[in-house]
Amino acid sequence: MIGPVRHNPSTVVVLAGRTTEQVLAAVGRSLNVVLVRPEQPPPDSGTGTGAGLDAAAAALRRAAGISAAYVLVAADPLSAVAAAWQAMWDVTAEPRGSDEFELRAAEALAAWRAKQFELPDYYLVLADETAPGGAGTPGTSVAGELRADFYLGPLRAVRPNRVSVAAGVSPEAQADALLSELGSLRHGPWWPPLDDVFRTARGFYPGTLAESSSAGRASLVS
Repeated sequence: MIGPVRHNPSTVVVLAGRTTEQVLAAVGRSLNVVLVRPEQPPPDSGTGTGAGLDAAAAALRRAAGISAAYVLVAADPLSAVAAAWQAMWDVTAEPRGSDEFELRAAEALAAWRAKQFELPDYYLVLADETAPGGAGTPGTSVAGELRADFYLGPLRAVRPNRVSVAAGVSPEAQADALLSELGSLRHGPWWPPLDDVFRTARGFYPGTLAESSSAGRASLVS
């Protein structure tokens, strides 16, 4: 079973990973990219993960109505799920179980089933280059060790062509890489249902190798 396919007037891309105002400002100046930020919740609405999920879902709904070549959304309704999954594999932190992941996954799944959001066309992960003159493989440390990353791990495993990576040393280089990746996104099958994504995450280990980011590229634009 495949999840519902959106029919938007643009390509909607969620920006995942740490970013800066410099990167967002540079991308926002592009003529064929519209940047959508989450709205700030009212002061009395709380600042927990539920508020973040609601704000990201609302940003995706706004993006769905925008006519542009690309709409870049600086919010993700799966961000709390991603953080909880990655925390399970953080050997430097206190021992953690899967309870937090299951809680956040249940929250996201309930919102998805209530049609509060649909997954974007693509996820674009913003990463740092690990050494001058060349990027380290996204999802690895400077020492070359694999690190847990929800987007580059289980999410990319279910749909390799729908998760891309932009890496750069400086904010300017990151913005350039991001815009370049937007112009070379690959075609591929639509996302499976969200519960299938979470099922994959439960059985995915950080050492599992996903498809190379450079394999089988088929540009969406000429």
